[in-house]
Amino acid sequence: MARLAYCTDVDRSVVLSSLERRGWTAVGPEDDWNFYWASTNTTRSLFSVDSGYRMGDHQMINHFPTHYEITRKDLMVKNVKRYRKELERDGNPLGERNEQGRYVHLDFIPVTFMLPADYNLLVEEFRKSPNSTWILKPAGKSQGVGIFLVNRLAQIKKWSRDSKTPFNPALVKDTYVISRYIDNPLLIGGKKFDLRIYVLVTSFRPLKVYLFKMGFCRFCTIKYDLNTQELDNMFVHLTNVSIQKRGVGMNTSVALCFAMGVGKCLTKHFVQLFGLKTEVVIQMADLLPSIQNAVRLTRTMPLHISLHLHSQAEYNSIHGGKWSMENLQLFLEGTRGRKVTDKLFSDINWLLVHSLKAVAPVMVSDRHCFECYGYDIIVDQNLKPWLIEVNASPSLSSTTANDRIMKQALIDNIIKVVLPPDGIPDVHWNKVPPSENLTDFELLLDEEIAAQLENARDRGQASNLPRWR
Repeated sequence: MARLAYCTDVDRSVVLSSLERRGWTAVGPEDDWNFYWASTNTTRSLFSVDSGYRMGDHQMINHFPTHYEITRKDLMVKNVKRYRKELERDGNPLGERNEQGRYVHLDFIPVTFMLPADYNLLVEEFRKSPNSTWILKPAGKSQGVGIFLVNRLAQIKKWSRDSKTPFNPALVKDTYVISRYIDNPLLIGGKKFDLRIYVLVTSFRPLKVYLFKMGFCRFCTIKYDLNTQELDNMFVHLTNVSIQKRGVGMNTSVALCFAMGVGKCLTKHFVQLFGLKTEVVIQMADLLPSIQNAVRLTRTMPLHISLHLHSQAEYNSIHGGKWSMENLQLFLEGTRGRKVTDKLFSDINWLLVHSLKAVAPVMVSDRHCFECYGYDIIVDQNLKPWLIEVNASPSLSSTTANDRIMKQALIDNIIKVVLPPDGIPDVHWNKVPPSENLTDFELLLDEEIAAQLENARDRGQASNLPRWR
């Protein structure tokens, strides 16, 4: 591996250790650097006209200059809406609507309005569905700051008075988004959770997208309840770790009840877990190998898994209120079946790709840049995924030992994917990493490869080009 000069203003040990372990040299922002792991503010400053900075052919940085087109809540919604309307106008089948006026193939964001600009539209929607619940968020904030739920217009008017932000677009500087609340979330152990999924983009034109396989679920600490008295309880409704760490109930043990018609026990684990038909209280991580074997070897057998999360008073540093994506998949295969589980994860991939296609036309796709986005997705009881928001700087702090291992792997894998095979940044590289460098990433879409493959098919030629999901 080449000895590069790196610079960073992100004080996270997983980043520093990954860069230092490669033997790279730490330098300051005013020095000659090859690789910059920067904050979004630093990136915007670097690319601003006033900075006068011009990046060289052998430099790269970890954000696109206009990342906010997808990471600001209002702009993300605006771009997805524009994308859908353009497809509909052009007669593209992806822009098809059903009888209720909802998009058939691209209905992955909740009904959303901007405040104050869309206040009158919101009032009209409120009157159509007077018993609905809505969630109000500042467009440019993160970590659950400034979020609250409402179910009456009077609450919004009161908020406007209290926050001194009258609904006059000419007077208001901060934009808020208000979305129909997903009030039927999929629950596990009676608790709401969301998915944090990491997506790496190395180019927007052509679009090149990679999915990190080690995403996870983030659980609320208190059982879900849509009772009006609980609308103010953020420990029930918001899954942000920064909020849940302040709550109670994070010391969670996992109780797994297995009732399975196993006539013949295949292993000692089967005897313990299934043959006795007893409730076993253990950590999910300890059970994983046995569950994997059970699911693989007994696909056709009736399997019922009920999960109970028992709250205690202190934060648990072992699991941190998180579940791996692999655990979620196993749980859903056992409770809902493999077919619908596979469809859910396929729908999530569809959502990821089309949310990025929606912003690609307005992104500055600088060849010096790459970016890892943290997607937050809610799954409802019908196993339909909903895009909630996208983060430009997903948290790299670690709440558990497993969390640290996962995020260390994330950074290491990102560097392997974004660097050319010789290990030296090069803007002339085609950004097609060798398959062995993908490690825990998988290719979701490479429009350049897709076009080449399509051309090869048109010519009736066999192609060994990589495929994508």
